[in-house]
Amino acid sequence: MTQTTEPGLRTPPPLPPGTLRIVPLGGIGEIGRNMTVFEVAGKLLIVDCGVLFPEEDQPGVDVILPDFSYIEDRLEDVVGVVLTHGHEDHIGAVPYLLRLRGDLPLIGSQLTLAFIEAKLMEHRIKPSTLTVKEGHVEQLGPFQCEFIAVNHSIPDALAVFIRTAGGTVLHTGDFKMDQLPLDGRTTDLRHFARLGEEGVDLFLVDSTNADVPGFTTSEAEIGPTLEALFGKAAKRIIVASFSSHVHRVQQVLNAAVMHNRKVAFVGRSMVRNMAIAAKLGYLSVPAGVLVDMKNVDNLPDNKVVLMSTGSQGEPMAALSRMASGDHKIAVGKGDTVILASSLIPGNENAVYRIINGLLRLGADVIHKGTAKVHVSGHAAAGELLYCYNILTPKNVMPVHGETRHLIANAKIAQSSGVPVENILLTEDGSVIDLVDGTARVVGQVECGFVYVDGHSVGEITDEDLKDRRTLGDEGFISIITVVNRSTGKIVTGPDIHARGVAEDDSVFDEIKPKIAAALEEAVMANTEHTTHQLQQVVRRVIGSWVSRKLRRRPMIIPVVLEA
Repeated sequence: MTQTTEPGLRTPPPLPPGTLRIVPLGGIGEIGRNMTVFEVAGKLLIVDCGVLFPEEDQPGVDVILPDFSYIEDRLEDVVGVVLTHGHEDHIGAVPYLLRLRGDLPLIGSQLTLAFIEAKLMEHRIKPSTLTVKEGHVEQLGPFQCEFIAVNHSIPDALAVFIRTAGGTVLHTGDFKMDQLPLDGRTTDLRHFARLGEEGVDLFLVDSTNADVPGFTTSEAEIGPTLEALFGKAAKRIIVASFSSHVHRVQQVLNAAVMHNRKVAFVGRSMVRNMAIAAKLGYLSVPAGVLVDMKNVDNLPDNKVVLMSTGSQGEPMAALSRMASGDHKIAVGKGDTVILASSLIPGNENAVYRIINGLLRLGADVIHKGTAKVHVSGHAAAGELLYCYNILTPKNVMPVHGETRHLIANAKIAQSSGVPVENILLTEDGSVIDLVDGTARVVGQVECGFVYVDGHSVGEITDEDLKDRRTLGDEGFISIITVVNRSTGKIVTGPDIHARGVAEDDSVFDEIKPKIAAALEEAVMANTEHTTHQLQQVVRRVIGSWVSRKLRRRPMIIPVVLEA
């Protein structure tokens, strides 16, 4: 049977000599928060350190971090942080990790390190970095890391092959097998084959598209679609994409030149990342095509393309603010908006709200469901099967995906001939030991969500989020009452104030006498009562009434003062 993490928390045993321990702290059962810790001979290697973006049931949260508590007391043992590529779900949590130890070495490709260095500059952190490229081999303590070119939706992505005394691991990062990439840099299957001949003891493989049959469409097919859409557009064109999707921006620039339009970048991260990509040669900017956002109003509408952030419905991103009429760019009738990205699971409702808002403003909205304006950056089932057959790994651990993706990936591995008992379906916090070619789940460590809420990191709990959801869905009621301690009589109140519960506070006139009576009875029945006990009396009386009378379960805040 496929190995899975046992239910309940089980403390892993001490690490035996000659064993490689693998602990995923994020990216298992979710799209985001990718972070894996490798340990051998008392030293730690981290691969990726990303964020997860919040869903609608996590109000007020900016991003979600991996739980660093497993390594927090052992940061001096960390020999390096390998970053496979520059997407936020792989590098976004690095600033928070470096707050704990600022000199942790960051290892990655040129573009990846340039993106993270720019992010760290905003946090006033100057990192220690080591630039690598495909074919490089670096010895990081007891870990020998060999880097392999892989194709993804961002340039300069790398897989990493880790050699240790406990065995070998190939971690793909995010990848696909596009045979016609815009930059000509394909996933190096010959390199994969050489590693397969050497022997891959454990294969950690991207699962995001494991439930999609066949092969991922090539990026080269997007260009003609964009060019055709640009040719039909009568007024302004707004293209929304990830701020790191260099290839998509390149295609937009090419289409703009073909149709004699100027391009302005909208959104701070878009401006920053494309400046970096152009400076390093990953983005080819035709002469005269770029204009500053502040000069767009001087151009005719049919000569303008706006390259914007916000394709995932982020509330503060440029496109969301345009859709709600809260941006200096006023979208109107005849404008064309192209959402050139896929939907990250959990963002669907936010994206559809933006689409509906833009349509109400009169814009024509084009997205992946209506035209070929985006292709995935992840390998589909056919590509994964190729990898299994090329590598013939001894053990497989699907990563980077929700449960359905991990299970689909496991089935592909099994169909390729990997013994079912050597396929590990794990979760965040699982502890896997690799020794003598055998990988086994040996325990589980605490691994919760760490919420970033404004300047607060890790202070917001699931209980706080539950309270926020209650406030948003059910409203709140406050009841203030002053009681005479000696007589038990009500001096003032109950004064009831509500928000989001009823249209008029007068609806509570019916329950006020019952609250007063219950309080007076409680005071006279128990002379040793506490204020907290009296508040609980108020909570029970009004809570029961509101549930029965108004069919609501609001947050109730009783305040009882004794005079």
